[in-house]
Amino acid sequence: MMVSHHGLRLIYSLRSTDWLRPKVPLRRWSTSGGYGGLSSQTSNIRCVSQSSVRLREPYREARANIRSRSTPTPKEPEPEEEHIAPREPLVSKPLDDDPGFLGEMQMLRTVQGVRDYRKLLSDEAKTVGLVPTMGALHEGHLSLIRTAAAENDVVVVSIYVNPTQFGVNEDLDKYPRTLRSDVAKLVQLNEELVRKRRGKEDDAPGTYTPPALGEKGPIAAIFVPHTREMYPGLPPSSQIDGKGSFVTITPISNLLEGASRPVFFRGVATVCMKLFNIVQPTRAYFGQKDIQQSLVIRRMVKDFHLPLTIRVLPTQREGDGLARSSRNVYLGARRRAIAPILSRALRVGLRESRLGKTMRSDIQGAAMEILYRERLRQEELKPSVRARFEIDYVSFADPDTMEEIEQTTDKGAILSGAIKMLPIEESWDGEKLGEGDDKTPVRLIDNTVILKGRSSRGANVM
Repeated sequence: MMVSHHGLRLIYSLRSTDWLRPKVPLRRWSTSGGYGGLSSQTSNIRCVSQSSVRLREPYREARANIRSRSTPTPKEPEPEEEHIAPREPLVSKPLDDDPGFLGEMQMLRTVQGVRDYRKLLSDEAKTVGLVPTMGALHEGHLSLIRTAAAENDVVVVSIYVNPTQFGVNEDLDKYPRTLRSDVAKLVQLNEELVRKRRGKEDDAPGTYTPPALGEKGPIAAIFVPHTREMYPGLPPSSQIDGKGSFVTITPISNLLEGASRPVFFRGVATVCMKLFNIVQPTRAYFGQKDIQQSLVIRRMVKDFHLPLTIRVLPTQREGDGLARSSRNVYLGARRRAIAPILSRALRVGLRESRLGKTMRSDIQGAAMEILYRERLRQEELKPSVRARFEIDYVSFADPDTMEEIEQTTDKGAILSGAIKMLPIEESWDGEKLGEGDDKTPVRLIDNTVILKGRSSRGANVM
């Protein structure tokens, strides 16, 4: 079934759910072994040869016949291994063997668990802020959570690496998954927020009082679903014409990032629609670094009449201007030193705008010149010292539609760009390499909002 309205398509289809069924009988599904992992309780499953089973069977039958002539044999309970437990409990236990790892937060694994928890919050008339993430949390995520905590009674953080927003040849398998450290950061942030609510944000050294037992911070729950929970009908597809239930927002999803990554915004819109339906937040929080993503989500919320507010907050940056990203861990020292070139190029475009220029050729052209010059310089260096990159695009676009414009309008403009840091060709002994030994291509995106009469790298445009 396909419903189309004003360029939006909701495609829905069903197939067999055989892929959800386990191939062997298990005690239970693991709640701590990662995506699809088996629990340690299944490690005692033994393999028995068919020949040994056949040899033992006549002996078992003879014993059964003898017993049946005398006294009835009591019915033996089925072995525990033959039972398949429900998929997962509504709320998981603390991670691994650390009993205090979650603090006072709840970790929810299932849709029903989130809905039950959300009903309790509704009964108490509490507002809920949702911060959707794919994990590998950094200061940009924590900044969103701090704002969500200031504007809502409770905060729910989702951690889910959504496969449908990765193309077939993209880095889904290599995307960093750091659940233990992510939870540790959230526990620490919750303590910080508890202190802030107490008014003890500036405790003197040695006077800090940790949260009391049972004293809950604003981060109330972490939603960490498995893919079979988020996509119950079909295995998720990353093919452009893949089967499944998807939300498509056009034409904005076909431009810029959408042109380079055809399934990206389809996957983002789909998973956000699912999260909004599951959590039912009052507000949801996103960063300006992914500005086109924010515009896609805002359009979806408006056109589907979803009852929530989308908040887009300024990009968090490193000291040299590089936008914070979970993928930055792949950058070793050499590529990391070149990565801020995109931010520097956009700043040059901003400078032209601040000087009163409004034409595309002046603003976008200035940014492109910086990128081309640095790319040529790297190409001329020796393979053992250079950090090459490709320029995907530099855009000068309408702030509502992301369509290219020739001159700044009354609405302003968005100057954005994307480059791909290529793997290093040769490394030398002692060189500081990133995750994966700097062999993973890293796509970097950034943008700045040009407001009428002034420019801003941190404007809250939503």
